[in-house]
Amino acid sequence: MSSCGNPNVEGDSLMPKRPKYDRSKACVKCKLNTGNIVIRHAVYCKECFFPLISIRFRRTLESHVNPTPQLHRRKGLKASGNLLVGFSGGLGSSVLLDLIYKTYLTPNERQEGDQNPNGGCPWPNVFVASVDISGALNAAPTSSNINFQQVVESYSSNFKCISLKLEDAFDLIWWKEIGGYESQTRGFDIVNEEILLRALSDDSSSPAEYLRTYISSLPTSTAVANGIQNLIRMLLLYTAASKRCSHLLLGTSLTSLSISLISSISQGGGYSVKEEAYEEWSYRKNQETINQSVRVIRPLRDLGTKECAFWAWWCRLKIVRKHRYLGGRQDIAALTRDFIVGLEKDYPSTVSAIARTCSKLTTKEDSDAKCLMCGRPVQAGIQDWKHKISIRSYSDVNTDDELPQHVRRPPEAPQSQDIRAFDAITSRLCYACHTTWTSKGIRGGTTKGTDIPAPVWVNAHPTNGELWTRKRLGVEEMHAAIADSLLDP
Repeated sequence: MSSCGNPNVEGDSLMPKRPKYDRSKACVKCKLNTGNIVIRHAVYCKECFFPLISIRFRRTLESHVNPTPQLHRRKGLKASGNLLVGFSGGLGSSVLLDLIYKTYLTPNERQEGDQNPNGGCPWPNVFVASVDISGALNAAPTSSNINFQQVVESYSSNFKCISLKLEDAFDLIWWKEIGGYESQTRGFDIVNEEILLRALSDDSSSPAEYLRTYISSLPTSTAVANGIQNLIRMLLLYTAASKRCSHLLLGTSLTSLSISLISSISQGGGYSVKEEAYEEWSYRKNQETINQSVRVIRPLRDLGTKECAFWAWWCRLKIVRKHRYLGGRQDIAALTRDFIVGLEKDYPSTVSAIARTCSKLTTKEDSDAKCLMCGRPVQAGIQDWKHKISIRSYSDVNTDDELPQHVRRPPEAPQSQDIRAFDAITSRLCYACHTTWTSKGIRGGTTKGTDIPAPVWVNAHPTNGELWTRKRLGVEEMHAAIADSLLDP
């Protein structure tokens, strides 16, 4: 009991603590049954819970199925390609797979007033892809990766399994199998704020070794979590492109979406905040023609973790992966997750308010440029702005002085007999990806800026024939370079 006045008064004057539900224990839908779950202070019984979740799932998904929006809601759904479902084995992806099966592959469970009265699945083929991240941990595949195919096949033979590995992001053989255009093995050379792309000094390593080098070169634990997420996302996107899928579905719940939004903004990804909820990604079969686009949809973005957990419990779903490695316990994603989950327990409405508020955000100007690393929009002029606010130049330091540990010396000018071509990709990276690599490193054993293998989709982009050389100019050379711009005394 809590008091709003004198605690010494009679008990009748004490104000009772507000219950978790607003009015009564009866279901707000049927008004008859006793409620079994409270969703944002609204009470629902078990019988009304299932159609509620199905309606929210279909309302979010089916508005993006047809290539163009339909004015008449009762017109049948017809996608322009296949469907790829990203399956991690966690709670969200397990509920997503179950909803897809019961909604589109089980005709007798379709409900009255469906937007697709003809029944059936709007996609010709349904693929389910899982990415094994054990290579990043230098460990053997876990039981969840082994049980992945068994879980998918337990639903229906209409699901076609695709097993991916995180090291495929550095495998030229896999890149050729999915129809990627010509690529070569190159790596990053990070010089202060500049990121160059050049041929690796040793290109005989295996994709697994490239992956471990890539992960160990990331400067912070936050960068590790973000790097793994980007690799998983791009692997799923290019797999969807190779299977001619028009849609990629991810099991991101409302809670996970709020975590991703806050975490992305904290890491400098505010320009692409709307892509966290919905994204239309265009890919190129070759360097000239755009063949198709993939719509990345998160159909569970209106369902919190609580609703997903109740669905999995009542439907007896098997969750094969309860914990997923991303980074350290003190990285931005982990801290954001702890904050949002705690917020959801006491103030569940505020979590949905985060997603609704971020969905209203938009950029002042659209961008046609895409980031080479994550494939999301690149804000024009962002590097110029960053150079104006950053003081990280050591160009005037004597070459004999010792520089800080996190700053590398500019490379010496290449000799005429050993000229290397450098492709500057700084202007083709988004602010978040550029900051990920140029942050001050705090992890031990981090590679010193050079010979960091790049993913195959970064290597596949042309170099534009740029040749970069660096050397220190003397006073006379600098005077000669600007002599034509000087005025006579």
